Amino acid sequence: MPSIPILDARQSQIHRKGSDPFEMTCGKHSLAGSVSQRACVFCGSRVVLYPIADALHLIHGPIGCAAYTWDIRGALSSGPELHRMSFSTDLRERDVIFGGEKKLDAALGELIDAYQPKAAFVYSTCIVGIIGDDVAAVCRKLEKEKGIPVLPVHSEGFKGTKKDGYKAACDALFKLVGTGSAADVSPVSINILGEFNIGGEAWLIKKYYERMGVEVVSIMTGDGRVDQVRRSHGASLNVVQCSGALTFLAEMMKETYGIPFIRASYFGIDDMAKALYDVADHFGAYPEIKAHARDIVRSEVETIIPEINRIKADLSGKRAAIYVGGAFKAFSLIKALRYLGMKVVLVGSQTGNKSDYTTLREMCDDGTIILDDANPLELSTYIIEKQADLFIGGVKERPIAFKMGIGFCDHNHERKIPLAGFAGMLQFAREVHTSVTSPVWQFVPTRLL
Repeated sequence: MPSIPILDARQSQIHRKGSDPFEMTCGKHSLAGSVSQRACVFCGSRVVLYPIADALHLIHGPIGCAAYTWDIRGALSSGPELHRMSFSTDLRERDVIFGGEKKLDAALGELIDAYQPKAAFVYSTCIVGIIGDDVAAVCRKLEKEKGIPVLPVHSEGFKGTKKDGYKAACDALFKLVGTGSAADVSPVSINILGEFNIGGEAWLIKKYYERMGVEVVSIMTGDGRVDQVRRSHGASLNVVQCSGALTFLAEMMKETYGIPFIRASYFGIDDMAKALYDVADHFGAYPEIKAHARDIVRSEVETIIPEINRIKADLSGKRAAIYVGGAFKAFSLIKALRYLGMKVVLVGSQTGNKSDYTTLREMCDDGTIILDDANPLELSTYIIEKQADLFIGGVKERPIAFKMGIGFCDHNHERKIPLAGFAGMLQFAREVHTSVTSPVWQFVPTRLL
């Protein structure tokens, strides 16, 4: 292992399975100076709400905040694309001194008149929290004048971690829930929470459930629509994909409307099948739903398994490193990589909790490095030590992989192909295979020694 020192204050957020008693620190603010891979509260709220395609998204703050989060999800829409526009009040020095409420009022009024959105979300950034603009009051005024929901998102970046941004987004979303009619919603119906349709996954997953005979009332928030959110309280079950992003909303809907929720992952063959069977089990009074689920799983697996087995022959024994936003995604990735014959030697997340890391420890082999809120130095150090062949992460991890001379697979906001569902598992296997087996890696200096 290279002699690169790890910051002493970070030691409690790094665990090597099998060497020490397990005691993982998590859920704390990023260490100053560590150059964390984690995003801020404001960014966390944006990644949740951004895919609602027929809503206006206005960032109250400096232009840099809007530039940083423009198109952050790349979420696909089957209709309107207002979410692809990045609007900002562009606060300047004068606004910081004298306040930005008048500027916000004018911008909101002009944008609502010009684009006629179904609703508007107004995001507070760090500077707004410091100068004390009453964003909620401006939103109430515009809501009354324009006749649409105008929702403040209290997402000042300094308030906590990215996970606090998820909570701010769920608080704003919950104000829409229950404001529409659910009279025509089927008793066999679900909401899909935590799916963002980055590469078209929401469409695949929705079709699976509809083929089973289950109505999908809303998808929050991939390819989302305001009216769907407003009637989502009529669904019989919430299916929550991400362990962090929309769990807050599911809990609020359970408390207020009595809607139970289950967790699911749509990544990998086993987890995708389980997501269908778990919903079918919830609607056990309708046995035909379980039968349809079995037919879907059988036909989809038979289609993809021959090629996956051919890919597995090339990947068997290769080593992978994983660093993702939510730990729930890491669970599925570990299973999927093992299905391809690969070994996970490093795994970490930005927003995992103690329960998540306990599960990761149980899933991982001895010697695996488990990280919370990692930074580039740590990731690079352990990639070298473990001689990883593949790094799975997001846009911020891509340069690390290429500098280390190993393959990379984008499993975050910026990818362009669907990786969920049965078809997505095949796409994932192909991408991993193409990256890991590329002949370019034989010319990496460290592999020539």
